[in-house]
Amino acid sequence: MAKKVVASLQKKEGKNFAKVIKTVKSPKTGAYTFKEEIVTLDQVKDALK
Repeated sequence: MAKKVVASLQKKEGKNFAKVIKTVKSPKTGAYTFKEEIVTLDQVKDALK
């Protein structure tokens, strides 16, 4: 599935999007998980907050 997302982001209409991956720590277990989002280039800084 990741290959499909990356391939679609490389197309002409996908140039205005970025895939953002954040690490989130669980308050219960203390384990880290990864959260993935596809956002426009204008919203990258807001997505990382």
